[in-house]
Amino acid sequence: MKEIKLKIEGMHCTGCSNRLEKVLNNTDGIEKATVSFEEKQAIIEYDESQIDIDKIKETISDAGFKGE
Repeated sequence: MKEIKLKIEGMHCTGCSNRLEKVLNNTDGIEKATVSFEEKQAIIEYDESQIDIDKIKETISDAGFKGE
């Protein structure tokens, strides 16, 4: 299991962070994701044999946000 912290751009409210957190937690290979609107970041625990950072960023982008 690996953990990354990404800055998230494009969130305008806690509803945005809740929605992104739900999307990430329902993504195969992601064990746990915590998204903070206040800190504008996501902490993501993932199985690198199932998903990579590029795919995680793509999932964030598909949800309408930008992860760096």
